[in-house]
Amino acid sequence: MLTVLGIDVSPDLLARWVDWLAPDEQPFFLTKKQANAWSLTVDDREPSRQDRDTYWTYAIDRRAAHTAWLTEAAYGELPKATRAALVRAQVNYGRGAVPTVRKWAGVVGAEVRQQADGHRFVWWKSLLREPERVLPEIVSEGLGPSRHGDVRTWPADFPRVRELAGTFADGSGPNCFGTVMAACGVEGAESVWMVREPFEEWLANHTEPGGQDGVPGTVFVWRDAAALVQHAALTIGDGWMLHKPSQSWMSPRKVRTVTQVKRATRTAGWRLERHKVVG
Repeated sequence: MLTVLGIDVSPDLLARWVDWLAPDEQPFFLTKKQANAWSLTVDDREPSRQDRDTYWTYAIDRRAAHTAWLTEAAYGELPKATRAALVRAQVNYGRGAVPTVRKWAGVVGAEVRQQADGHRFVWWKSLLREPERVLPEIVSEGLGPSRHGDVRTWPADFPRVRELAGTFADGSGPNCFGTVMAACGVEGAESVWMVREPFEEWLANHTEPGGQDGVPGTVFVWRDAAALVQHAALTIGDGWMLHKPSQSWMSPRKVRTVTQVKRATRTAGWRLERHKVVG
């Protein structure tokens, strides 16, 4: 069994990761002028949630107001100079999944040097013949491992914590709010993209201000300067905490120490509140 961030990853999940990192069609962001110059058809379809997080569609430069969706075959038929310019544009516009040749040529093969400008490339399934050598590094980049294996006493009042700890969601969408609510007994909350309003309603109805960091059942809530909730996590006792860093398919439901979660979530303009679960 492949292990990533201290979490077992089944062959089925690894296969889905390959699809999400390198879908059969992937988006390339560009201006209308670039689309015309490179003879690319604009198709501004709505990306899937996985596409959104793989390609950082929420972070694209506003100048790149259009999208061309290309298969590997269509991409390969473009003149090399066009591929090079297209890939450089993705880097400039802030698209995700445009790695460096220098980092990956030794893993996936020297062919990536010829794909575009010799410095950057994009992922296609043909480059993922050995996904177990690629996906673990991509998924774990910038994230500490889940330490659920170090927990000695699981909270009896929150039986779902143990079930959720050290698991990956079935795609993008499930987030920190749903993880906390599910751990506190809300059926199905771990599987949906939980927006602020239902989380705030649950917080108002099932918690009260206060709580202690060292005991189970304290919900940490981080708010921005406009008082909008941005992140949430749940203490599970003995200095441990359950949280999901983001809604991305790469982000697991993991156990870290309270100190580690507080450090990782520290953001300018955010303030931390504590709420005690009361039922």
